[in-house]
Amino acid sequence: MRNYVAALTSVASIVGAMVPVAAATETLTGEVISLSCYLSDKTKIGRKGAACALATVKREGNPAGLLTADGKLYQIAGGLAANNNEKLWPVLGHTVTITGDVSPVEGMPTITADEVKDIAPPK
Repeated sequence: MRNYVAALTSVASIVGAMVPVAAATETLTGEVISLSCYLSDKTKIGRKGAACALATVKREGNPAGLLTADGKLYQIAGGLAANNNEKLWPVLGHTVTITGDVSPVEGMPTITADEVKDIAPPK
């Protein structure tokens, strides 16, 4: 009986790990940044961050992120990140609004979306 319970618990754990975490649709506003630039130097935002983002997000294809006013950081995925982040190039360093599914991916909050609404250029 003990072996049966242990086996059942193991199977339940494996099945539970395979079920994806449900994504919640959210609308977020923040600055489009280069994750690599920001994580190496938190002052790389605004115009300074836009220059670094151009080099890393556009030219090298590094992941872009969204930094909200309250300091939360999200990786941008989905259609916005397709083709080497092509849809994000015009808004690097800008304040934008993105509506999409938010879920953790490899421990980082990620917003998956296809469209972005530009609000303001870099300060």
